[in-house]
Amino acid sequence: MRRGATENVFGITTLEVINEVECKKGISPIIGVGVNNGLIPFSDFLVEKTVVLELKAVEGLQPIHEAQLLTYLKLGGWPIGLLINFNVPVLKKGIKRMVHNLK
Repeated sequence: MRRGATENVFGITTLEVINEVECKKGISPIIGVGVNNGLIPFSDFLVEKTVVLELKAVEGLQPIHEAQLLTYLKLGGWPIGLLINFNVPVLKKGIKRMVHNLK
């Protein structure tokens, strides 16, 4: 499988699950897979125009992954980001929360 293909599969599946749950509540807070607002080069998700989700499927999260998410937060002016690695036995161990200029 090509690099990033696994992340795309997880991204599309995550979007479908979240939208299914949220549509039952009558709201749809998720903006696309591969969000590009002119400043941010393809972050995976933007939730409620506040939280950036960056999805990975790698052996382990590296400092470059954190730098990538922090760059998205800075350029977009968003306060919160979640770096999610699906390549872990327990998903909560693959989640890293990052904050930038939280007010």
